[in-house]
Amino acid sequence: MRHNAGRAEVEVQGRGLSSGTGAGRLIAGGLVFALLTGWLAGLGQAQDKAAGKGKVTLQVASWEETQAKVAAHKGKVVVLDAWSTSCPPCMKEFPNLVKLHRKYPKDVACLSLSCDYAGIKNKPPEFYRERVQTFLEKQEATFENLLASIEAEEVFEKLKIASIPAVLVYGRDGKLVKCFNNDQAPTEEEGFTYADVTKLVEELLAK
Repeated sequence: MRHNAGRAEVEVQGRGLSSGTGAGRLIAGGLVFALLTGWLAGLGQAQDKAAGKGKVTLQVASWEETQAKVAAHKGKVVVLDAWSTSCPPCMKEFPNLVKLHRKYPKDVACLSLSCDYAGIKNKPPEFYRERVQTFLEKQEATFENLLASIEAEEVFEKLKIASIPAVLVYGRDGKLVKCFNNDQAPTEEEGFTYADVTKLVEELLAK
């Protein structure tokens, strides 16, 4: 009888673990929940990666380093957006750079170059990092983001423009195709938009 009772007890315990009753049900449910949560998290990360989402980074870079970043993407169409948190038109159009990045994550390399540094001695490039980073994170700009280590006016001279906004588009061969800017625009409202940039990018992709 004791032997039978013991076997019955083992069978009951076994059924409890396998059938999901009592403590076994709690353990089994916990395991299923953990596995499902892990699977969903992995799926979400994969989807975010595919959609161009991820960590937003910001690197202080010289003009030479900026040019090297562009050259590193030879074989792709490259879009370099020169902007600043003190430039409302720049920030208005910036979300369209993010959209372009998400639309063509494999064929187009998007980069942003912040021109916030104004050359003030007690306000080095790092002084502007927080405000620039905050804006970039709000935009979910997960491509390469650079903060110019030279003052804005010097960047403008390098780009041969009077001011920003400016968007430079490079072909697959690494050569500059066009620099969009508003130097010749009669008014701000008549300046370029990302509709113009995207049109050129798609023309280059079609070649």
